Amino acid sequence: MKRRPNVLLFVNRCARLSLGALAAVVVLGFAESGLSAQTTGQDSGVTFAKDVAPILQANCQECHNEGGIGPMSLTSYEEARPFAPMIREKVSSREMPPWHLDRNIGIQEFKNDVSLTEAEIRTIVQWVDSGTPMGNPADMPPEIDWPSGEDWRLASPELLGRPPDLVVPSTAFDVPANGLDQWHTPVTKIEGLDGPRWVMANETKPSYPVGRKVTHHGNTSLRRLVDGEMQREGFTNFGIGKPFDIFPPNTGRLVQPGDELSWNLHYYPVGLESLGEISEVGLWFYPEDSPPELATGGDRSFGSYRSGDQEMVIPPHSRQITQGIHVLQSAARIHSFRVHQHLIGTGQSIEAAYPDGRVEVLGKAGWHPSWHITYIYEDHVAPLLPKGTVLIITAWYDNTANNPWNPDPDTWVVHGRRTGDEMSHMWVGISYYDENDFAGLVAERERVLTEMGIETAGDDG
Repeated sequence: MKRRPNVLLFVNRCARLSLGALAAVVVLGFAESGLSAQTTGQDSGVTFAKDVAPILQANCQECHNEGGIGPMSLTSYEEARPFAPMIREKVSSREMPPWHLDRNIGIQEFKNDVSLTEAEIRTIVQWVDSGTPMGNPADMPPEIDWPSGEDWRLASPELLGRPPDLVVPSTAFDVPANGLDQWHTPVTKIEGLDGPRWVMANETKPSYPVGRKVTHHGNTSLRRLVDGEMQREGFTNFGIGKPFDIFPPNTGRLVQPGDELSWNLHYYPVGLESLGEISEVGLWFYPEDSPPELATGGDRSFGSYRSGDQEMVIPPHSRQITQGIHVLQSAARIHSFRVHQHLIGTGQSIEAAYPDGRVEVLGKAGWHPSWHITYIYEDHVAPLLPKGTVLIITAWYDNTANNPWNPDPDTWVVHGRRTGDEMSHMWVGISYYDENDFAGLVAERERVLTEMGIETAGDDG
C-alpha cells in the first residue's frame, strides 16, 4: 500500500538538466567505476532496501519521482542504481539535497532542513563503494504516493490537509521558447470575499509542467484603497525552492473585499513555449469565528546596500562586499530568511545588533541561482528582537572566473532586474509587535525553553 509523503516543506523544483545528457554521463561513470549489483567489494552490510531507500524518500524523492521535476526518478532500486556514482558525488559534496546554510555559524535549527547528516552521507557512500547491493526487498519502506506538480502542496495531509479557501489567478501571458527575460505585471481583483478574512497560509503555483520550468519567481503585493489613497505592501513570494508560507501560530494577514493583487512574474525562456501561462495564489483562512490575535507583514525585502541610493558597480575580475543597515522601529519576531541574488552574488548573512550591545549572527547562507531556499526557524529559536535592534545584511559577490555562474568575468556588472545584471536583497519573514504583545512572546519563549531544559539569557551562570 502506498502512503502519503512526509511534510513537503520547501522543494518545488530541481535544477534544470537534460535527462539524456545526464544519463549518458552517469552510465559512463558507472561503467568506469566497475560497480554492479553483483560486485560487493568490501561489503559494509549497507543495502539499498534497508538503509538507502529511507534516506532517498525523506530527502530526495519529492523532486526525484516519476513525473516529478527532478532530472531522474529515484523511487526504486532499478531507478537509483544506474545513478549511484552521481548520487555519491552529489551527497558527498553536499550539493544535494540543496541546503546552502553555513553549518559553522549562526542558528542551525530549521523546520525545513533537508540536509543529510554525516551518518546518512556515510551510508550512501558505503552503499556505492560496496557495489550497490539491493538487499532484502522486504526491507523496502512502503512506496510514497507523491503528489503531482498540479497539486497544491499545502493541501497534503501532513500540512494543512485541505485545498485553499480562495484562489486568485493572474492574467495569461505568452512565454516564448527563446529570448530574453520576460516580466508580466498585471493587477487582478481578489474576487469571492464576503467580508474581511485572515490568511493563515498562502501558496503560489505556476502552471504545470511548463510553467514551473519557465517561472523564475513570482511575487505579489496587496493593493488597498484607504481614504482615497491606494496603499500597497508585499503579500506573497514564490521562487525556486520557496512555494508557500505558513504564518506562525495565532498570526495572520488581513484581506478585505475590494483588495487587489499586483503581480511581478519573472519568466526565463528555457526552450519550451508556454502560451497562456497563468500563475495562481491560493489562500488558506482562519475560521471566521477564530481570528488570530497577531498580525504579520509576511516576507519583507531587506537590502544589502548601506543606503537606497548606493550604486552597485562590480568591476571585472573583482570581488566585493556590501552591507545594508536596518534599524527596527518596533519589536519583531523573525521566522525565516531567504537569500536573493543573481549570477555574481555568492551569499548573504543576517546579523542582529541588540540595544544592549550584543551581536548575534542569525544565519549565513550561500547562494545558488537554481534555488531560492527559505530557511524557516524552529519556533523555539526564531529570533525575538526588541525595538531598536539593528539588522545587518551582508552580501558577497564574485565577478571572477572562479565563479562557475559568472557568464563573463570581463564585464562590469551593475544593479538590474535582468538575470545578467546583479541584485541583492534578503527576504525576511518578519512580524512586528507592540511592547505588550512582544513581552508576551518573550515570556512564552522563556516558558518553552524552560520546559525543554534550555537555559535562557536571564538564567544565572
